Amino acid sequence: MISFQKLFGKTDIFYDLLEASAKEAQNSIQSLSKLFGQPVTSLTLDDLILSRRKDKKITEKINKELCVTFVTELEREDIEALSNALYKIPKTAEKIAERFIVYAQKLQGIDLTQQVALMETAAASVVEMVGELRKKLHLDRVKDMNAKLQLVEGQADKLMLDLLRDLYSGRYDPMQTMMLRDLYDLMEKVVDRCRDAGNVISHIVLKYS
Repeated sequence: MISFQKLFGKTDIFYDLLEASAKEAQNSIQSLSKLFGQPVTSLTLDDLILSRRKDKKITEKINKELCVTFVTELEREDIEALSNALYKIPKTAEKIAERFIVYAQKLQGIDLTQQVALMETAAASVVEMVGELRKKLHLDRVKDMNAKLQLVEGQADKLMLDLLRDLYSGRYDPMQTMMLRDLYDLMEKVVDRCRDAGNVISHIVLKYS
């Protein structure tokens, strides 16, 4: 396949685009973390919107290149599947930010650091795994990375149960309970989105191993 690329003089740019998309996904989580630490009066969606728009442009670029590129090292279906999985991460992060800004006045003093830490760890793992694709698909290394990502997802599930147990303990008013449940669900979904991206990468690597 690589020899065909040389023959046609076409450089496969999809590694660059996928890595850029993964990085924007990570940036969106970092922006969300910063948002949680800001005063209620200065909350803004600007950084989250910027990351999501950048990633949307990258996704559109990938789709365009898939239409005009004759030869790719990775199968087109795999590139498209990973691109779509990556885009869902900043999209979900932006939803969290939108809800948080609406709820912030009622949720002052609520600690979300545990969820943020898991989201950041999961996003960093995805960035690392996407970077492995360029290194010619080292199966064992990617399997180890994906196992760690699955562990993070398991930790997020366990944390969700602990949070729900606390949430329904009676110490929150009904409005806070509703708001927090909404945020918790979306934050868990970010980790799930990262897990999904990791599964796509593992599938790609296994196929080419």
